[in-house]
Amino acid sequence: MSHQEIHRSHRIGWLRAAVLGANDGIVSTASLIIGVAAASASQQSILLAGIAGLVAGAMSMAAGEYVSVSSQADTEKADIAIEKRSLKDNYESEKIELADIYQDRGLDADLARQVAEQLMEHDALGAHIRDDIGLADSQSARPLQAALSSASMFTLGAALPLIVAWLTPGSTLISLVASSSLLFLAMLGALAAKVGGASVLKGAARVTFWGALAMALTAVVGNLFGVVA
Repeated sequence: MSHQEIHRSHRIGWLRAAVLGANDGIVSTASLIIGVAAASASQQSILLAGIAGLVAGAMSMAAGEYVSVSSQADTEKADIAIEKRSLKDNYESEKIELADIYQDRGLDADLARQVAEQLMEHDALGAHIRDDIGLADSQSARPLQAALSSASMFTLGAALPLIVAWLTPGSTLISLVASSSLLFLAMLGALAAKVGGASVLKGAARVTFWGALAMALTAVVGNLFGVVA
């Protein structure tokens, strides 16, 4: 009976963008709401600032992810083009290079050469992309997927503190937005760690810490500006 292991590395691309988007949505919007509320603004002004932050943040996340991952994709394409030219002009040298890679990984010289020959006969470019450049299909750059994932998760994350602020007028707004947002962050960190196979407690703790720090700092700034005004 064959044993199949469950790996999680294929989730790296979308998981990173989704967690970053949701985390940024919660932290930035909650911090914005708390900062404006600490300046003694009206609930209407607080909600308007939060909505503006949601729209601007979602578009910024989408654009940032798309540009960043597109640059990564361009670099990958350039490296693949170099490999194509090298295989066309120096096929035997590329075979030796691949054999050397396998030998460095622990194969003896004869076996490394045989593996390199067989793999290159089957798919020379694929073998070099995978073992020479170090690119895997599961980790290849997907700009549109990253942009959509990040923007949608930012919107979802930002909507959570906004809903709390909308439902909580008055003096309890800051405390309820802060506490609920920290709870959301802890749940997000734990979920991301669970999906990625990491420590749930560490995942929850690190996002909660940075979220609390951001909210505290914006509350101080908002309070200072409120006093000055």
